Amino acid sequence: MQPLEFFKQSILTPSPSGYEEPIQKLIGEYLKPHSDEVSIDVHGNLTARVGEAGGPKLMLAGHCDQIGMLISHIDDQGFLYAQTIGGWDPQQLIGQSMTVWTDDGPVSAVISRKPIHLLSQQERGEVVKLEQMWLDIGAKDGDEAKSKVRIGDCVTLNLAYRELLGDMVSGPGMDNKTGMWTVIETARRCASSDQALQCELHSVATVQEEIGLRGAKTAAGRINPDVAIAVDVTHASDCPTIDKQQQGDIKIGGGPVIFRGPNINAKVAKRLMQLADDNDIAYQPAALGRAAPNDSNVLQVSGSGVATGLVAIPNRYMHSAVETISLGDIEAIAKLLTLFAQSLTPECDFIPG
Repeated sequence: MQPLEFFKQSILTPSPSGYEEPIQKLIGEYLKPHSDEVSIDVHGNLTARVGEAGGPKLMLAGHCDQIGMLISHIDDQGFLYAQTIGGWDPQQLIGQSMTVWTDDGPVSAVISRKPIHLLSQQERGEVVKLEQMWLDIGAKDGDEAKSKVRIGDCVTLNLAYRELLGDMVSGPGMDNKTGMWTVIETARRCASSDQALQCELHSVATVQEEIGLRGAKTAAGRINPDVAIAVDVTHASDCPTIDKQQQGDIKIGGGPVIFRGPNINAKVAKRLMQLADDNDIAYQPAALGRAAPNDSNVLQVSGSGVATGLVAIPNRYMHSAVETISLGDIEAIAKLLTLFAQSLTPECDFIPG
């Protein structure tokens, strides 16, 4: 399977937080020929190891989980009700095609609310609440619904990979199968390169980021890295209504977003920017003045501390059915991360000062 086809297949594979087994199976089968070792820990994190022990341990983290839903009730009429997994804007769910992922396979569903014709004037002026929506699988009654779906089955938006103009692609799960792809692609490139690594690379498809950065915490505790870089999406500000003064001037197609700030080791950020400059990789600097809302947060404070970097993919319409990214951006990040891994030696020092 070629790298782009692997990326497409990952977008079409369900992976709500806590239900990442299908995507980890896909990643493992793809990467086993291209790494020294592929393993899955008890939490579900998949790690591909490349390079010899003895050099610094580099952990690259890209979470493979996506937001979703969880069936919590089936009524006597056969309608399904669900909790959310991760952060949803309920407005994004109205009228969506959905899929319930059962042990026997996918079950098609739609999610909606009372039609506008039947809404009162007060209801028309209110933001819809999750409890005002339900999933319909077409069941004639509760017994038929329960024969197809079980409490605790996960739900996703209808998974799709849409090609837009240029190198832009759209679909649910770009957050963060794009970041996952970059760290897995880095492992593949390092393994196939003629340049031997002087570091021990651990590329990790982390789990459960969307519900509290959980997988990165346990993976870092097991690997005990010296250096770590998280790759996640960030908000592109090159579309209407996004405030560049608050979010920064971040463009899709503008290249990797390299963060600086208290969550970031200054020497890691400097090395990433220098490698980008030296290799003609366009990048976008960004600032973050607080603990990051992604895997870099827990990586930095793992154990006695880890020299941590954060690289991000510009993403429009995050946590929706139409998340949009540039293929050129993820390709550039994979190139940059490969150069970073190849630049590490036992003499590297990331202690501030």
